[in-house]
Amino acid sequence: MTRRITIDPITRLEGHGKVEILLDEQGNAQHAFLQVPELRGFERFCVGRAAEEMPQLTAHVCGVCPAAHHLASVRALDALYGATPPPAARALQAAYYQLFLFEDHLLHYWYMGGPDFIVGPEAPAPMRNVLGVIARVGASLGRRILTVRKEARDLMAAISGRTVHPVFALPGGCSRALQPEALARLREGAPRLVAFAVDTLASFRAAVLENREYLQTIQSEVYRVRTHSMGLVDEAGRLTFLDGRVRVIDPDGAELARFAPAEYLEHVAERVEPWSYAKFTFLKARGWTGFTEGNESGLYRVGPLARLNVATEMATPLAEAERQRLFAELGWPAHQTLAFHWARLVEALQAAEAVQALAHDPLLESRDVRTVPGPLSGPASGVGIVEAPRGTLIHHYQADGDGLLTAVNLVVASQHNAAPVQISVRKAARGLIRHGVVDDGLLNRLEMAFRAYDPCNACASHSLPGELPLVVTLKDHLGQVLEVVRRRVAEDEA
Repeated sequence: MTRRITIDPITRLEGHGKVEILLDEQGNAQHAFLQVPELRGFERFCVGRAAEEMPQLTAHVCGVCPAAHHLASVRALDALYGATPPPAARALQAAYYQLFLFEDHLLHYWYMGGPDFIVGPEAPAPMRNVLGVIARVGASLGRRILTVRKEARDLMAAISGRTVHPVFALPGGCSRALQPEALARLREGAPRLVAFAVDTLASFRAAVLENREYLQTIQSEVYRVRTHSMGLVDEAGRLTFLDGRVRVIDPDGAELARFAPAEYLEHVAERVEPWSYAKFTFLKARGWTGFTEGNESGLYRVGPLARLNVATEMATPLAEAERQRLFAELGWPAHQTLAFHWARLVEALQAAEAVQALAHDPLLESRDVRTVPGPLSGPASGVGIVEAPRGTLIHHYQADGDGLLTAVNLVVASQHNAAPVQISVRKAARGLIRHGVVDDGLLNRLEMAFRAYDPCNACASHSLPGELPLVVTLKDHLGQVLEVVRRRVAEDEA
């Protein structure tokens, strides 16, 4: 008889989710899938609002990546209104965003993904967290983990007005210039960010790459998914997080597409499955082929590893040296899911180097940070794309002549990765669960298959499949069931 294993809740990620694993009669994993049981629904209740409200509204989609939604929204509005921000505004937004990327990537490594390697996947659950990490790496490095992250967040607040939900970016630029004292703090603190990023990579090499067992785990087929890769690149093909073109390569590294943000609907489509509130995306050039991998599949991945795959080089020298080291070890394109952690640290180093360079850019001293756009002359549409820490983030707005939104589409990183995550969970379950032998450490190894993506399930929950399922049970005064009335999801009724 088939048995079911449920991991609920799954841990160390943003949002809610559960993993269902079905075992065959021999106790081997037959199938597994990750369900997202929550619905956020931002797209629908934004319709009818004034378009200029969106940078503040969408910054509240979640508290993990508000900066990404804030700037993707502003770029969509720039396109909607035909606004061109001054160069100083672009530089200020870039400085803020690089700080955010640095802080967010290191948050994931030290607090969420890293404990699996630094403390160990088989360690007791109460130790697989930042406290266990600090106990392992020592008080000195532990203090730096906390203080450097705080410093980055304080600098973000000095630029954006808030640490978590920024309020500074507007259509046409920024609401205020950078204050001289904040610029001085940025210049003084930037070298510490670079040093910490370098030391974090050294820590990763010592804990993971020099551990033969961990390296074999990373290289194993259990944690490998061959898909296309997608990410933003600049005109020279270098990795960029803001203001580039989207590049797609196939699993062998051949370029499949390169397009501007406004052209995304020519290349990407979304699909709804009845068992999840998350939408699934696929490449129109390949079509929907189900949850399959390989060159003919329509699936692709976004995020740190995918971005390193699609870029011809990093935008900063130290990060480029680390990127070359990663591909020398893993091959290019790299498809090892656990290597997302390594790629994330390479990107954190680029972000720190970029902050240091921007801190000395004369543009940050300018007071010319906004060109106020004029009103709309009629219905308009705008698309903004940035690279969120978790991957490509698309905001698409349509508005009427009064500037009121008539349609909103948010395509987030965890939607792009949703189908590959299903493959990762399935392969890990089949590779790890044998003969019904399951323990806490093994289930944590299975969770590692999706945790490497750093998924944000709340951001991805845009689909309401069919109707909300409803069950009403009528009982008498003795508790005996008199009648059960069910309203099922439309797909179940078909």
